[in-house]
Amino acid sequence: MSKTTSVRAAGEVLTHRQTITVMVGLMLGMFLSSLDQTIVSTSIYTIANDLDGLSLQAWATTAYLITSTVSTPLYGKLSDIFGRRPLYLTAILIFLAGSLYAGSVHSMTELAIARGIQGLGAGGLLALALTIIGDIVALKDRAKYQGYFMSVFGISSVLGPVIGGAFAGAETILGTDGWRWVFFINIPIGLAALTVVFLYLHLPAKHVKQKIDYWGAAAITLAIVPLLLVAEQGRSWGWTSAGSLLCIGLGVVGIVAFLLAERRAGDYALIPLRLFRNMTFGLSSLLNFIIGVGMFGAIAMLPMYLQLVKGLTPTEAGLMMITFTVGILTGSITAGRTISASGTYRIFPILGSAILTGAATVMGLSLGVDTPLWVPGAIAVFFGLGLGFCMQPLTLAMQVSVPAKDMGVGTSSAAFFRSMGGAVGTAVFISMLFSLAADKVAAGMKEAMRNADFLKVLKDPAVAGDPANAPLYAFFKNGAGNDSLNDTSWLHQANPALTRPITEGFAQSIDAVMLTAAVLTGIAFVISFALPKKKLTDPKAAAAAESVPAH
Repeated sequence: MSKTTSVRAAGEVLTHRQTITVMVGLMLGMFLSSLDQTIVSTSIYTIANDLDGLSLQAWATTAYLITSTVSTPLYGKLSDIFGRRPLYLTAILIFLAGSLYAGSVHSMTELAIARGIQGLGAGGLLALALTIIGDIVALKDRAKYQGYFMSVFGISSVLGPVIGGAFAGAETILGTDGWRWVFFINIPIGLAALTVVFLYLHLPAKHVKQKIDYWGAAAITLAIVPLLLVAEQGRSWGWTSAGSLLCIGLGVVGIVAFLLAERRAGDYALIPLRLFRNMTFGLSSLLNFIIGVGMFGAIAMLPMYLQLVKGLTPTEAGLMMITFTVGILTGSITAGRTISASGTYRIFPILGSAILTGAATVMGLSLGVDTPLWVPGAIAVFFGLGLGFCMQPLTLAMQVSVPAKDMGVGTSSAAFFRSMGGAVGTAVFISMLFSLAADKVAAGMKEAMRNADFLKVLKDPAVAGDPANAPLYAFFKNGAGNDSLNDTSWLHQANPALTRPITEGFAQSIDAVMLTAAVLTGIAFVISFALPKKKLTDPKAAAAAESVPAH
């Protein structure tokens, strides 16, 4: 086959230009999904204040997380039955409806509902984009194309905080509250993606007569929703509270019910259990989850360090993370081109998890209050490189380890396990950070009170009379606890000599979290050696070759 064509179902081909055009539309859809995970993070404080619902802000994040995670495997399975194109167009339309609603809300309750609708669309955007590339592009070129998709993920994770901070910082844009553009910006991007996919993506019509696994869908919802709720809300509820224990119990019941439902459903299951008999699929799923926990938790810590300890604004922290994009671009493109040329993939998860483990270890041992900014900038490069080496090869391995009829399930499973890991890692590590910080800040303050120079500054009437130091004196009076650490917006306006015990406590806590992340990615490194030593082969291309008569 010439280099200007790509394999499509039933022996049809797309020209190189058609493939690139479709890919642009798919990348725009994926950009929407991944951007919306980060753009809200720097603007939610402003949004919550404007909507008079600061205590409810976590629900806006949780709603998006739950619906996007639950819907991911559903899109994969339904696209195997009804075809990719209609499901992808549906996902874009749902996401656009949620974005329009989110930009028009007047309460945090409404925003949580709107974010849930956005999540229902977002669940299909990433998984189906990668699946469609698997449908229209031969394996020898697929790794290269999917590398570009992983780069989009990295770019959006950096641009999100920058754009979100800029919109939230503007009082009005075109006569509308600035923060509302965090959601309205999705409309032109989504319409462009919708237009390109509608006009240029023409896959053969598909409707496989197959039962739909409703019981499996219900069971996985019962498993995921309470577990994500407790992961997100456990710190504020209390890990041993009645609400947390109830959610954990429901989650366990849901997991058991899901396994039973999938076993009973057989081939028409949402995630057929037979796929896990394939070592490549099973190990790649496990690696996606573990790396998601360790890696995304760690990625959450770097901006936290830059803002809490170094005093950068959310926009400045986002710009600092550009080095992360450099790493993920390098890793994704390098892995994609190498796999395309050789079919060898196993080395990349091994290298990627090793690099992630090294980066997390260095961060855990080296970051302090006085660390130069180039150090976290360099660490971010290696985090991105490790991510680029892991994400795409593992997705590719899961795609080719399943039969062609299960391509949607294979690809969405990769996104599902990574998303679950990322959700758990981010929630647990942030909870761990603030729990450790409460103890370390309290210990640091106790030690500082025995320091004559510290007491001299503390008792200085000019320092005590400065309004910028009022929250700091209130903090000293009330003591360090989870509640008092919830709002640290005053931290870098107050006297730096007096805030030193607080920033040092946060730095030490972030170090401890990063060393925990290093242990997890180290486990992934060990597991990655169990991946089969074989080259990836394209089952569709092999079948097509066998059907061509010899001349």
